[in-house]
Amino acid sequence: MRIWPLLAVVLIIASCKTSAQSVKTSDRISTQVDSVLALMTLQEKIGQMTIYTTDWESTGPTIKAGYQNDIRSGDCGSLFNSHTVAFTRKLQEIAVNESRLGIPLLFGYDVIHGYKTIFPIPLAESCSWDMAAMEQSASIAAAESAAAGLHWTFAPMVDISREPRWGRVMEGAGEDPYLGSLVARARVKGFQGNNFNGTDKVLACIKHFAGYGAPIAGRDYNTVDMSERTFRDFYFPPYKAGIEAGARTVMTSFNDLDGIPSTGNKWLLSDVLRKENGFTGFIVTDYTSINEMVNHGFAADEKHAGELAANAGVDMDMQGGVFQRYLKESIAAGIVSEKMVDEAVRRILRIKFELGLFKDPFKYCNEQREKAVVFAPAHLDAARDIARKSIVLLKNNNKTLPLTKGKSIALVGPLAADRGNLIGAWSGAGEGDKCVSVLDAFQERAAKDGFKLMHSKGCAIEGTDTSGFAEAVRIGREADIIIAVIGESKDMSGEASSRAHITIPGVQEQFIKALVATGKPVVVVLMNGRPLTFPWIAEHASAIVEAWWLGSRGGPAIGDVLYGDYNPSGKLTMTFPRDIGQVPIYYNLKNTGRPYDPNTKWNSRYQDIVNSPQYPFGYGLSYTTFTYDSMIVTRKDYTFSDTIIATVNVKNTGSVAGEEIVQFYVRDLVGSVTRPLKELKGFEKNKTGAGRE
Repeated sequence: MRIWPLLAVVLIIASCKTSAQSVKTSDRISTQVDSVLALMTLQEKIGQMTIYTTDWESTGPTIKAGYQNDIRSGDCGSLFNSHTVAFTRKLQEIAVNESRLGIPLLFGYDVIHGYKTIFPIPLAESCSWDMAAMEQSASIAAAESAAAGLHWTFAPMVDISREPRWGRVMEGAGEDPYLGSLVARARVKGFQGNNFNGTDKVLACIKHFAGYGAPIAGRDYNTVDMSERTFRDFYFPPYKAGIEAGARTVMTSFNDLDGIPSTGNKWLLSDVLRKENGFTGFIVTDYTSINEMVNHGFAADEKHAGELAANAGVDMDMQGGVFQRYLKESIAAGIVSEKMVDEAVRRILRIKFELGLFKDPFKYCNEQREKAVVFAPAHLDAARDIARKSIVLLKNNNKTLPLTKGKSIALVGPLAADRGNLIGAWSGAGEGDKCVSVLDAFQERAAKDGFKLMHSKGCAIEGTDTSGFAEAVRIGREADIIIAVIGESKDMSGEASSRAHITIPGVQEQFIKALVATGKPVVVVLMNGRPLTFPWIAEHASAIVEAWWLGSRGGPAIGDVLYGDYNPSGKLTMTFPRDIGQVPIYYNLKNTGRPYDPNTKWNSRYQDIVNSPQYPFGYGLSYTTFTYDSMIVTRKDYTFSDTIIATVNVKNTGSVAGEEIVQFYVRDLVGSVTRPLKELKGFEKNKTGAGRE
């Protein structure tokens, strides 16, 4: 076991600390980083710029064999898809004890909406409009993943999207840049906190830079084509907010923008991200996106692609191995400078110092802490609370909801008893079999309250089999009310899960028609990762609850809302179209020279459908009602430096307490450039008792 190189590094670091008591921490770390860099060969520097996946699992198309040898040789400085204390400790021991310099590894993983305790998908969480709740869920995810040996999450995804066909809408905060920016800040703060002095925070990674949420035709990885004005106004703000919140890493996107792949786009990475916005952390590519610049037709071969990426400002090559294979040759030829490599390595080493890994490479490797933190009861309680805050009530005819206690229920549908799908896409190390289903939750209530509960699946999520309809219809006729839990499987959204048709799959809509024909009230509970089109159900169901994928405690959260133990307060953060032909459809559109008029021909409208969506951005019902009056704006004229102050009285005019998200929009009626019909610029979530302001 060759420990002298590591001891040498430690001694250098220790001497830096003792001789610089009055120097700022950042300056001290800079000195420490330079001390380590001075010991490194060029090949070892390039190794720090390389990250590979382990064979634990795959989140992309390739697995590289022999990554443990790459650790020993110093050809790999970070790993992803490696978690649990036992596994990460084993790999860290190889790096510390068997490589020449003993530089510790950085472990990353896709902790998108929870590690083991799974929270609602980010799109669902955003519908809570509750920044404290989103910060809390990210903080719990950080605590659990850090306890499992991880240092870094590839989240939050802050891509704005107006494209429901794109499967990764489930991973973001919807279509609005203002709300998306607040969510980005909250999630970065939750993951990272104020520092890494403890063992409960991980590095955040702003992704995907940039414009990834606007793929043409909604196809993942596809070309993005937009003006710089559109980019700056609508897509860029959440990236900027995440950087301002202190995110220490940024991930490049797969797409091209203005004809240049993001991973080789110097304007994006060096000019906009670093120079304009002061980003000081490191930039990592997405999975093999350097290699993919050859397919884009932007690079002649992988060596050329690596040169383009390095010169654009990429610091770390994820999985493609391009830097490892070719960068040394490119430096020798003078195409890439070693000075540029040194700067990239400084940024990476600096973050390892910030995490405290040079002081204690096994800081995050404590099996007792892992056992105590992962799936902690308090985390599961928080998951339930945040799940119910994320639910959006879309329809409630004749006060069908909340359910009246004591009435008999027919609980039907392919997702009523399902546990595995509750965790949704990008659920990391989540365990679907440990989720509590809707049926589980209702069985517990029935045992306690003594009401009659009947269950039948009725049909599958996909396929054409209708043989189960009859039994579901039979118990539906016997019950006082029918609750149908339908939607997508979790694999229908997420990465590489674009859909040309966003209708409810299989025969599920036909199933709902059979249930409605019984004449009994039908409550439709939707589980899905994107906006869907369901015009018939929207018209004929008695009540509709958008439940998304709610995570580990989704079933009890749905029960809380259906029974009125929690009054739903969620509001949509992404528009639901009536028909796929309306896509892309979003609230902050601009006016035209011939504005919409349904009664005349010569204006901007469809011949066969109205322009309006099924459910707009910001929409969501409650079990109570609110009135707005006495809106006052402090004055009529403003300069660019002034702050607009508006007040309004909001009163709960219903019979139960509830929360209302008061939304503030502005419109610039005349400007030097055209502006949207309305733009969200503020909101406040207020809880009031019945009959109170």
